Amino acid sequence: MLAAALLFAAGNATVRHVAMSVPSLEIVFIRNLVSVAFMLPWMLTSGAAPCRAVIAGGRLGLFASRAAITVTAMMAWYYSLAHIPLPTATAISFTTPLFATLGAALFLHERVQARRWGAVFVGLAGVLIVLRPDGGQIDGAFAILMLHCAAAAAALLLTRGLTQTDSIPVVVVYISLFSAPMAGLPALVAPSLFVWIWPTWTEMGWLLLLGGLLTLAQLTMTRALSLAPASAMMPYDYARLPFSALIAWIAFGDMMDLWGWVGAAVIAGSALYTMHRDVAQSRMLRAGNDPEPSRRAA
Repeated sequence: MLAAALLFAAGNATVRHVAMSVPSLEIVFIRNLVSVAFMLPWMLTSGAAPCRAVIAGGRLGLFASRAAITVTAMMAWYYSLAHIPLPTATAISFTTPLFATLGAALFLHERVQARRWGAVFVGLAGVLIVLRPDGGQIDGAFAILMLHCAAAAAALLLTRGLTQTDSIPVVVVYISLFSAPMAGLPALVAPSLFVWIWPTWTEMGWLLLLGGLLTLAQLTMTRALSLAPASAMMPYDYARLPFSALIAWIAFGDMMDLWGWVGAAVIAGSALYTMHRDVAQSRMLRAGNDPEPSRRAA
């Protein structure tokens, strides 16, 4: 899991570098093409059975919806990385599990009681500590970053349902297959709004590196989660912050001040608590020991 965190940090640093000159939409398009290329050997060896299962199950619409949300989340994230220091953006991205809790309550009608709501509000307070509104740090780029967190949470909730019927490689392949044309389509439909700028050979090399790093990060994280429970592995994901801070300091001279680290700790703590409550409730449900209604999903 630490290797996945390092790969994600390196991939995000690559995004920050490339996004200075390449539009976010193009980065999303090429990143998904590279992901499909990486998964091509699996597609060739698996045959048509997984594809037939998805089509027969009527899940293409769900995959298309997941891909549309993924494109939105990626575009918002890549835009944010071009305008916000990498450590700050990474710290705020840890609010995604909190948005997932909010989405589960509003759209899936899951019961969320006082303690988890408290964790959500504490996490949002951590965002305010990082941004410090009186310091004038909030602008349009931070609004786009929060859009990314909300979209990533929605994608997380949809993935939870998809992985109950399809394997993780199938989910990764289908999302990439849908996401690539969705990212490229606006440049064809509305060229006046989304102008395609051909990357230079150097930029193309960075884009290929980006796609490879993030695909390897996804596969490494998936492997880690297959070897140990999520509750044991996910805390290591927060190593992305020190890795990102180190890479950003070396590559871009970006540094996060003391209050930024304090806010990041508050966000990470609230997200870890939310995950802990989710895992505890799932274990009780599997054991047939559902907590009483007054305590459910607390």
